[in-house]
Amino acid sequence: MSRLQTLSDAEWDLIEDFMPSSDGRRGRRFSDHRLVVEGIIYRYRTGVAWRDLPAEFGPWQTVWKRHRRFAGDGTWDKVLTALLTRADTMGVIDWDVAVDSTIARAHQHATNTRRLAGGLHRIT
Repeated sequence: MSRLQTLSDAEWDLIEDFMPSSDGRRGRRFSDHRLVVEGIIYRYRTGVAWRDLPAEFGPWQTVWKRHRRFAGDGTWDKVLTALLTRADTMGVIDWDVAVDSTIARAHQHATNTRRLAGGLHRIT
């Protein structure tokens, strides 16, 4: 595994079927989804700008456009749902949640209280 490879074969097998096909679309066919997905993962893992992606992942514009397309068409949502469902079935997710509500701050305009126009008035 190189320093640029971010997915094992087993991990890729889990998400490969959710990648959309370019059949029926105008323009060029999609290039290798795995390379592009690894470029996206690399970008988020390292925090580099899109323009600074290593050339091994292909043109940064391709990686950015594919990420944006997958976010817009729901591909990432489908992948997340499938992975969470699989992990839940295997019993590796602990769904217990603890919420501490000792501090619940709200913006002053978030209340339902009424204000009198013109400021404070003295009630006699």
